Amino acid sequence: MEIGFIGLGKMGSGLAKNLIRSGYKVMLYDINPEAVQAVMKLGGRSAASPIEIASNADLIFTSLPLPKHLLELLIENDKFFQAMKPGAVLIDVSTIDPDTARVIADEAEKYSVEFLACPLGKGPAQAEEGTEPIFAGGKEIVFNCHKEILEKIGRPVSYLGDVEQSTAFKLISNMVGMANLSVMSEGFQLAIQAGIDPSQFKELLHDTGANSAQLNLRGPLILQNDYTPMFSVDLAEKDVRLGVEMAETINYTAQFSKLALVHLQEAQNMDLGNKDAAAVYQTFQKKVESKS
Repeated sequence: MEIGFIGLGKMGSGLAKNLIRSGYKVMLYDINPEAVQAVMKLGGRSAASPIEIASNADLIFTSLPLPKHLLELLIENDKFFQAMKPGAVLIDVSTIDPDTARVIADEAEKYSVEFLACPLGKGPAQAEEGTEPIFAGGKEIVFNCHKEILEKIGRPVSYLGDVEQSTAFKLISNMVGMANLSVMSEGFQLAIQAGIDPSQFKELLHDTGANSAQLNLRGPLILQNDYTPMFSVDLAEKDVRLGVEMAETINYTAQFSKLALVHLQEAQNMDLGNKDAAAVYQTFQKKVESKS
């Protein structure tokens, strides 16, 4: 079986490497040739264009930054589906909204192509080591046929239902995580204002109901003033914004996520978009400094 992989950024490159390590023949494409060469150090071969992959591969993975990029590739500009083999399978691991996922699934069906939406749960480090949680949506029979391959690039692999459920879960997960990060950042700044040592504050929080994955992952970054990006402000803003918009389409107001979005957008306005999402803490620092 020939596998294609399009989009070899921080997430896609790790997943593609794990397919190669597992012994699969993988065709690779990215708009950045250096990204392709970096993966090819392990194996695989370069494709001249996405359409070369569409025409030859039986299973294709896509990992692209934004929903519009996926729509442009698959439907609007490159008309990727038209070039795919009938019966071939597309697995997208990008973070997209449920409406976009439905458009893609319906378009795939027109060309007798199967589609699974499989957003990811963690970051580039987990993609590289093969421990990336995968949240799959689509036809269950298609999922069951490809679960073994998905388990080569991530774990656990969970089936949530159709494409709307898997993509919604990913957005909601990031909404919860980023809202938690904003509250935690506010707490750090409030603790400092109250005269509590921030390092002690972090350690003591671990023994309370305020302990969280964000405290473990990004609490140290805040203490060290180190915002080297793992998951950038720009990406966090995109995901939370998509989640808020998704909530609005089903007549639900995601109030806490809206507040988190305000702080992420404020961080962008402070030119922190390419910093790690932990840099949202600086929006709380700024409020204190502006009053002093």
